[in-house]
Amino acid sequence: MNIVKRAKAPTPKFFKVLRSIGLALVGVGGVIAAAPVAMPAIVVSISGYLAVAGGVMAAVSQITVDSNKSGNKL
Repeated sequence: MNIVKRAKAPTPKFFKVLRSIGLALVGVGGVIAAAPVAMPAIVVSISGYLAVAGGVMAAVSQITVDSNKSGNKL
């Protein structure tokens, strides 16, 4: 199964929730990093890590496949 088929295949409910949480983390990290007010360097650094972690979480959750619903045996 290639990456395009995996992305289009049904995703289990648990990973849909994780994907949503990951996307929220990306949003929060982006908003903090792009804030127009001066923030300590540690806060901006943590927001960058938050955005990366959320992006990885969302990407991994998106390509997780529910093999029972997709009909493909992995």
